[in-house]
Amino acid sequence: MTWNPIDNKKFETLSYLPPLTDDSIAREIYYMMKKGWIPCLEFDALGYVYRENSRIPNYYDGRYWTMWKLPMFGCTDASQVLHEIAECKKAYPTAYIRCLAFDNIKQGQCMSFVIQKPTTTS
Repeated sequence: MTWNPIDNKKFETLSYLPPLTDDSIAREIYYMMKKGWIPCLEFDALGYVYRENSRIPNYYDGRYWTMWKLPMFGCTDASQVLHEIAECKKAYPTAYIRCLAFDNIKQGQCMSFVIQKPTTTS
């Protein structure tokens, strides 16, 4: 089996795998929480970085995605995050959605993976 590069963008961690099940997503979220990281959801219409408004060096549009609500401080159960994922999917069914993990001690992003990629119809 070969990878088809046409209209088949690959993204972050786990993007080369088949779509994750709710159980797989829950395991990733439990891993985040076990490490003490804070889960957060983001969504975007395009899902990738592009250049449209400027050609100056190091300027890219689409670098930042829109955050779904606030990071889930104090979240202790993956079902809480899964509920928010379902709400985000319902509100934005054609958007790319990813889950991130933030480390509040190091003040940085530690992990992210794409949860939903819109299907393209040809």
